[in-house]
Amino acid sequence: MTQALLSIGSNIERDDHIKAAVQALRQLDPGCRFSRIFEAEPVGFEGANFYNLIAEIHTPLALHDFWQTIRDIESRHGRQRNDAKCQDRTIDIDLLTFGTHCQPKGPMLPRNDIYKFAFTLWPLAELCPDQAIPGDGRTFSQLWQAFDQDQPLWPIETPTYLKDI
Repeated sequence: MTQALLSIGSNIERDDHIKAAVQALRQLDPGCRFSRIFEAEPVGFEGANFYNLIAEIHTPLALHDFWQTIRDIESRHGRQRNDAKCQDRTIDIDLLTFGTHCQPKGPMLPRNDIYKFAFTLWPLAELCPDQAIPGDGRTFSQLWQAFDQDQPLWPIETPTYLKDI
């Protein structure tokens, strides 16, 4: 089994789409774990605030099969593959790490969002604080402690669909 860390975000019908993503990921791994949900302002465009969280999943699938499975979940929930990068999203699920894989594309691993966005790094630091970033060696907690970008972000009250984790 390979550990995969995923970033999940939505700013369109946020509760409904985050809940649907959580349910779909639990079908892939009933023992998956989730961070708290954080609310964040959009980065790079004007729009409604996002809900963001991190999922830790263990999968027997090979990298490209797992990546396609995640993309299929997004598609089932209204994500268009030709969408512009900075715009409103029903659901956005990004593969951040996949075991110890390091590669520059198809997908890029580890994904550089880990280094750029508080809405990715803070929940990673809470969910897997002592885990080293593949190819980097620093832990998520160490990286979060050194993070110096001012990005408004705050935890929300845990919805009932996450309380049983």
